[in-house]
Formats: sequence, C-alpha cells, structure tokens
Amino acid sequence: MGLQVDLIGGGQSQGLLANQIANNGNKLDIGRMRPFIDMKTGKTYISVYKGGDPKKPENYQVFPINTNATLRRDEWKALDDAVQQVCRYRLGGIDDLISKGLTYNLGNAMGTTILEHHDASDPMEAEVTMDGIHRGAGDRPIYQHNYLPIPIIHVDYEINARALATSRNMGNPIDTTSAESAARRVAEKLENMLFTNITYSFGEKDSRSRNSIYSYLNFPDRNTGLIGTAWTTKTGKEIVEQVAAMKQVSLNALHFGPWMLYVPTAYETRLDMDYIGTNPDTATGTIRQRILQIAGIEGVKVVDTLPAGNVLLVEMNPRTVRLVRGLGLQNIQWGEEGNMVTKFKVLTIQVPQIRSDMNKKCGIVHYA
Repeated sequence: MGLQVDLIGGGQSQGLLANQIANNGNKLDIGRMRPFIDMKTGKTYISVYKGGDPKKPENYQVFPINTNATLRRDEWKALDDAVQQVCRYRLGGIDDLISKGLTYNLGNAMGTTILEHHDASDPMEAEVTMDGIHRGAGDRPIYQHNYLPIPIIHVDYEINARALATSRNMGNPIDTTSAESAARRVAEKLENMLFTNITYSFGEKDSRSRNSIYSYLNFPDRNTGLIGTAWTTKTGKEIVEQVAAMKQVSLNALHFGPWMLYVPTAYETRLDMDYIGTNPDTATGTIRQRILQIAGIEGVKVVDTLPAGNVLLVEMNPRTVRLVRGLGLQNIQWGEEGNMVTKFKVLTIQVPQIRSDMNKKCGIVHYA
C-alpha cells in the first residue's frame, strides 16, 4: 500500500487529496464520503455530524443522497472498528501525547492548512520599592511568527466486489484486513514523525520563521549530547548516571519535567537486567526500575522506529511538544477516474508540533 502525505498552504497544494480539497475551497465533508446502503430500502444515505458529543447518536442526522454506495452501515462499522484497533499496537509516542493531554484541537480540520504560532520573549522585571510608585520598565514581549503545515496522511485500499458479495451471501462479516493494514501504515507514519530523522516542509522558506514539521531527532533547538559507549555494554550505574545527566541538561534549559525516556529496541532487554549499585554483590532491582526512581521521570518506553544508539528524554509539557489534532483515523469512500473505480481511504489530519521559546530553550534532550 502506498502511503501519501499531502500538504496545502500558501495557495499551493501537494497530492491528489490536497488538490481536491484546494479545488473545493479548502472544504471537504467527511460525512458525505461515507455513503451507506440501507438494507430495507436499497437506497443510499449519509450520516452528517451536527455538533456536540460525537459519541452520541442524536448528534448525527441521516440524509438520502443520489450517489452510488458500496457498503452497508454495519460494514462501515466493522471497518471503523478494525481501524481503531490499530491504536492498541506498539505505537507509544503519539499515545503519550494524547494520554497526557498534550493536544491542540483544530476547529475545522479540512479548512486549516497551516497553524500559525509564535515564539515569545520573556520581558519585564519585577521592581522592589517601598512605596510602589516607581514606574518599572514597560517592556513588551517580542513575538516571532512560525507556521506549522497541517498534513493529510492517507493510504488507499480496495475491497473486492466479488469477495464482498460472497461474504454477504454466506452471512460472513466483511474482511477488514486491508483496512487494518492501511490504518497501521498511517499510524506508523504519524509515529515516525516523532522518532525518525525526517523533516516535512511546505511553502515559502523564511529565515526568520519556521514552516516545517520536525521530529524529536531533528528539531533545531533540541539539546544534544554524546551517548558514548552503547547501553548494551554500559553498567547499570553508568546508564542511570547518564539519564540523570540528561535530566540536568533539561533543567539547565529551564524545562523542569515531567519527562519520558525513549530508547531503541536494542536497549529493551538491557534495561530489564539487574542494576548493581556500589556494592557488586547487591542487586537493587532492574536498571529500568532504578531509572524510574529519578524524580520527574514518569516512564521508560521502547520505540521500535527510534534509530539504534539514540536516546531521548522529552519533557511532557505543551511548551515542549503537543499533538495538533484535526481528524482522527477515518475510513472514507474515494472515487477515481470519474467514479468508475471506487476505492477506500484511511486518513488522518494530525501532526506533532515540537516547540521552544524565542531564546531557543527546549525540553528535548537527545543523546546519540
């Protein structure tokens, strides 16, 4: 399956889906791209979200439409359930941001092609006087404008019409294998935006601002250091001391936690080994347990896509990182070639946003 990352911004669009959205004035109604066949009437309907709690059925309205549909309502539900199962796979970085509330929700996902944000200086200084009359310096904060592209991550798949008809005739549920695979590719790409050395840029470049999607590994303002000897051969004491040193780097940058420690797959079993303290004959739990005894470190997580020899200590604070969310994983029906060919698409509009202040202070510590 071919995965695409489409981008729109600055009057430009990149990718088939992005082009269609741009041609429709940055509007694309997801509800209208999920037509279903009513088994009783044989007619086609769509369910449109009216607002409110998206989990409540009363916040949706059903309309008949004159459009060909392929799936029944229960078949859409089976595909949606399969897509949501992907969230339970071993993809932890994005889940950390969601579970810790480090998110920023967009009001109009399809209509938001870039997110403007600012880095601000830290002006003003408190005065100490006896009468409170002395006028302090009226400094104003200085803002630097930045632009975060809001991509559409999507994968196409097909459902064989003959296989679908056969499953219906035999009373079998729809085969969701393709939907699961497509959703997994989308979720993996979103995770890779955090943990691989890939940068996505779109629009005009400006030396005074940023218009790229960075990862933990390539954000320009991250704090870097040398890991030295690989953790597979370091002693438990040396590993713990290095993690403590990484924490101090974050503190020196005025980022005070809490933190998550991310390590590559090769270090997983090493962290499960016994930690040996100053007395060689005395084990005090595993290395992982000893790391978690460092104040402020909330967890140690293995990331399969993190390149070997790279270790990250990330402050779990919205001033360091947040997930900009427009649209969760969705299934839609996608027509091509004048609707002669009907495909399906799993897509999401989400992007991690790595942040620092105007003084380039950042809560990410990257050792490699």
